[in-house]
Amino acid sequence: MKKKGRWQVGEPEVKREMQLNLKVSVKPALVWLSVLAASFSPAPTGFEELAKNAAYIGTPGKGILAADESTGTIGKRLSSINVENNETNRRDLRELLFCTPGALQYLSGVILFEETLYQKTADGKPFVDVLKEGGVLPGIKVDKGTVELAGTNGETTTQGFDDLGKRCAKYYEAGARFAKWRAVLKIGPNEPSELAIHENAYGLARYASICQENGLVPIVEPEILVDGSHDINKCAAVTERVLAACYKALNDHHVMLEGTLLKPNMVTPGSDSPKVAPEVIAEVRRKATLNLNAMNKLKGKKPWSLSFSFGRALQQSTLKAWGGKKENVRKAQAAFLTRAKANSEATLGTYKGDAKLGEGAAESLHVKDYKY
Repeated sequence: MKKKGRWQVGEPEVKREMQLNLKVSVKPALVWLSVLAASFSPAPTGFEELAKNAAYIGTPGKGILAADESTGTIGKRLSSINVENNETNRRDLRELLFCTPGALQYLSGVILFEETLYQKTADGKPFVDVLKEGGVLPGIKVDKGTVELAGTNGETTTQGFDDLGKRCAKYYEAGARFAKWRAVLKIGPNEPSELAIHENAYGLARYASICQENGLVPIVEPEILVDGSHDINKCAAVTERVLAACYKALNDHHVMLEGTLLKPNMVTPGSDSPKVAPEVIAEVRRKATLNLNAMNKLKGKKPWSLSFSFGRALQQSTLKAWGGKKENVRKAQAAFLTRAKANSEATLGTYKGDAKLGEGAAESLHVKDYKY
């Protein structure tokens, strides 16, 4: 029996057993998206769309463009190229990306901010229609940012539950088919605390359950900030603890895993580790794609699709090439197409490392205590 779109544990017809093995690499890795496979009894009617959409987003050769920056955050990006933060300029940047000839074939999903979900091109065509016609599923950012978690040393929890169900239903009606909710944890002498891990894991699970009740595939994103002087082994250990807690919480909330996506952080040393020269930063950005390529070349059974979810890393060269000028649109679109194609090849293990790095590649994208 299915009630309100969720699994009901203990009911014979949907009782299930799950085998899930999570392994965390201790090597620097690209931010990756995985569609986890598990053994379940057949999904009830209503979950087929969720499973189908989740599998589609994880299609080999495709990935996600994160274009869900809030009005304030995209304002900072625009100010870096001396462009005013107004609705027209925000729309122009998103239109530049979504309408790049040939780019959508390398994408399976685009995460949108609420404003962008309802925006249209300069010619009056809804962005949702542009994406769907290009074979790309529209997604939506549904959290409302973080607030400090009382009783902790500056740790946070994510807000946005008050009207989440109603908003998810509205976004589905507008054309969205998946959602994103970002939980943020940090590494410190005594962090992340068990309280922060628990609160964020169960917050992600509650969000995921509400999304599935309303037809949206939830991206589960427990991001561990790169801030700090910790080494890579510490990051790996913390990431393993956090992911284990998240999947315990997802199971407790009866979330159907075939209808979810996982977006974990990179397992890397902290940002306060020894600094490197700009040319090294550019090489690291190139190696991010090479790392994704190498992981996808590995032989053996992998119960997930390993892809990418890029925001700043995919758009930085494009933004610099554009500069807010109409005469630079084609140049900017060429830069975006190059990065999209390179990462598409990396998901197939066929990238040869020959993609040209555009302007701005040598600039660090790290922002301490980053907020969308």
